[in-house]
Amino acid sequence: MINDPLKTFVTVVEHKNFSHAAEELYLSHPNVSLQIQTLEEELGTKLVDSSSNHLELTQAGEIYYKYAKQILRLHNKALQEIKQLSNVVTGTLKVGASYTIGEYILPFAVAEFAAQYPKVDIETSIANTEEIIQAVRTNQLDVALVEGEVDHSDILIHSIMEDEIILVVPNQHALARLPIATSEHLQDQVWILRESGSGTRAFSDKLIKEWGINVRKAYIFGSSQAVKQAVSTGLGIALVSRWIVRKELNAKELKSLRIKGKRLTRSFYLIQPKNHETSEVTEAFTEQLLNHELITSWRKLGKRNIDN
Repeated sequence: MINDPLKTFVTVVEHKNFSHAAEELYLSHPNVSLQIQTLEEELGTKLVDSSSNHLELTQAGEIYYKYAKQILRLHNKALQEIKQLSNVVTGTLKVGASYTIGEYILPFAVAEFAAQYPKVDIETSIANTEEIIQAVRTNQLDVALVEGEVDHSDILIHSIMEDEIILVVPNQHALARLPIATSEHLQDQVWILRESGSGTRAFSDKLIKEWGINVRKAYIFGSSQAVKQAVSTGLGIALVSRWIVRKELNAKELKSLRIKGKRLTRSFYLIQPKNHETSEVTEAFTEQLLNHELITSWRKLGKRNIDN
């Protein structure tokens, strides 16, 4: 197995936090700190500066991180190719996802997995978070990706990345002229919401209740695509994942606003049945997914958006 401190270092850098890295790696905070210290002693230089509120890389750390990522990626690729020589993975993979992840992450993950394991039959299901969780609990799915809270003792839960929720408004809306919105600005507005059972809907409902916002009127849509289209046409405003409106924001088809004094984040989770034997196919998909370049790059981008 590749040197554990190397993977620990990369994970710490991508989370910019020792505690979050420890949680992902299933290690203690002192163990993570010790591994970074061991690396620094071996290299004879400081790699990270954790003296301020935010962990920062030193110049040496920037260089080491760049090559550490390459080493880990090549190591994983070598393992997969060697494994294929002696043991061709076959079988069926049933994978599900809630809409945000299913529309914007799952296709890339499945395409790469199918190219690596062409003899595996893949069945995908996309539904809202509540429906996907229930499918995992009843063993209808081997593995799934969801946004929103997951609180079931019969499910294995692994946080894979942080997601930023932003307020989007039509370009012609009065709020679009504001540099930043307050909760008072959101009173008596028309809202575009997802259907009940959606992780995004649960997040929106919770915040609207916490902020004491009076909703003048609400329109309910069954997909993220429909929500952003409704906002684009001027029907109302919405809280959505930044990932689903990246193209629209770049094209200036929508306006995004930060909420004063509010940092809106949630986790994307990988979930599996707890009392169900994990197949070789599922293990291969899970391992490849967690190391997928799209996931790791979005982790870094999401972290940067959240920190800023």
